[in-house]
Formats: sequence, structure tokens, C-alpha cells
Amino acid sequence: MHKRSKLEKIESRWFYLFISPWLLGFFIFSLGPMLASVWYSLTDWNMFNQANFVGLSNYIKLLTDDPRFIKSLGNTCFYAFLTVPLSLILSLFLTFLLTRSVKGMKFFRTVYYLPVLVPLTAVSFVFFWIFNTQIGIVNKFLGVFGIEPLSWLYDEHLIKWVIVFMGLWQVGSSLLLTLAAVQGVPRELYESASLDGAGNVRQFINITIPLVSPVLFFNLITSIISSLQVFTQSYVLTDGVYKPNNAALMMSNYLYQKGFADFEMGYACALGWIIFVIVIFFSAIVFRSSALFVFYEGEVKKSEKKHKNHK
Repeated sequence: MHKRSKLEKIESRWFYLFISPWLLGFFIFSLGPMLASVWYSLTDWNMFNQANFVGLSNYIKLLTDDPRFIKSLGNTCFYAFLTVPLSLILSLFLTFLLTRSVKGMKFFRTVYYLPVLVPLTAVSFVFFWIFNTQIGIVNKFLGVFGIEPLSWLYDEHLIKWVIVFMGLWQVGSSLLLTLAAVQGVPRELYESASLDGAGNVRQFINITIPLVSPVLFFNLITSIISSLQVFTQSYVLTDGVYKPNNAALMMSNYLYQKGFADFEMGYACALGWIIFVIVIFFSAIVFRSSALFVFYEGEVKKSEKKHKNHK
């Protein structure tokens, strides 16, 4: 058996020394609370009295006898199934526009990224006034065309679309990654395509999208995770009330409400683990299907080599 040299042992000690702050933080602030929440999800703990073991009753109640959870699950899925694909499509469309050789393009790139720098709470307050029934700029604009003011924040169906629109407002983070990936696509591919008569749109579809698909895949995964944990938009827009008819109640909002308003922390822990399982479930589906739409550089080169050998 190979024995480690003295230098390897020294390097190993320094390695563990340097990562020890991260390891301590992970075990104390991440793994520890996660394991504790598993235990508390099986109890009736209210943060003040002793926790009593109740088994799987919290999970059973959540999945079979809690209409508010089912409502929050439906609202969250509505938000995620609209926001995730629309944000990817919007980031691709904006990337296509922002890669054109137009004067002042750096200014436009900065403008599209600026919303990401604004705290989400501040953005939510701005949207609260934009969609205000009496003085909101949206209703003022609609009034120019003779349309009666709409109760954007107090209508069960409209408020969902306001939250979705807010999710698309901060598309700049995924746009930045997509734009950076596009900048790394070899220029000679576009030149060859131009010689074959391919226009800008065809080049973007047949060359750009396949070559930046790993970044699109990353954006897809992160968008799914963040959309299934949406909290701030619905909380600020409804002031934590989620009316009418709990139309703006999301799973994370419900978890917060049960844990810190109703003091049913054991129930909230169970809800947190159900959210975790849902996130893992959808992420796993995307990972398993990624081979259908993600093309890595090595695969592209192998395909080109095979094509040349065939010729």
C-alpha cells in the first residue's frame, strides 16, 4: 500500500485547517438544524412547551386534511410553471437583442441588469403602487383607452399574474449568464453559417442555443428551486394576509405563517420537508431529461469528428 509522504501529510493538514471554518459552519448552521427539523416534524412542538412525538400525523394532515396547503401548492405551481419557462424564453430573447452590433448596447445591457441590484422587498413595494387600484400607473394607462380600473391586488385571478410579472422583472441574473455564454461561442461558426446563407435568427437557433444549453440548464434548475420557494412578492403585496381567497398564498408563506404566527413549529418543519421533496422531485426530472436538450462542448466536438470521418 502506498504510504503518504511527509509533504502530502502536511498539505492534508493545511487543507483541513483552511476548510475548517466552512465545515464548522455547515455542521452547526446547516446539517444540525436540518436533522433537528426532521425530529421536530414528527412532534407537536410549539417553541414554548416540550415537544411530544406524534409520528407522521403532521405529514398525513398536510397531504390529506389541509386545504390551505393544497391551495398554496397550487398557487406555487402556477407561479413556477409560468415563471420558469417565460424567464428562460425572455432571457434568450433579450440575449438575441443584446448581442447585436448596435451603438449604445453596453448601456442597454446595464439597464436590463439593474433590477437585479434592487432588493426584492423594495421592488414589491414599487409594484404595490404601480398596480394600485386608485392611483396605480397601470390603471391610469388603461383609462386612456376607456378601460375601467382593475383591482389587480384584490382580485383572486389578477394578483397571480402580478406576482408572475414580478418574477419576470428580475430576469437580469439569468440574462447575464446567458449573455456571457453567448460571448464564448466561437465566431468562426457564425462566419461559416453566414457563408451557407443562414441569417441571424437561424444562427441563433441552430448554433447559439445548442452551445449555450449547459448555461440554460443551470438557469432552469436555479429558476425551479427559487420559484418553488417564492415568498417576498406575495407577502409584501398582500401585507401577509394573502387575500382574496388565499390567492397569493405560497408554500413558503404558509410555512412562515404556521411556524411564526400560529407557533405550530412541528407542523412547519413537516411542511418544509415536503417543500424540499417537491424541489428535489422536479429537479430530478429535469436532470434525468437533460440529455435531450443539453449539449456539452466535448459532445459537439465528438459529433463533428464523427461527421468528418463519415465523409
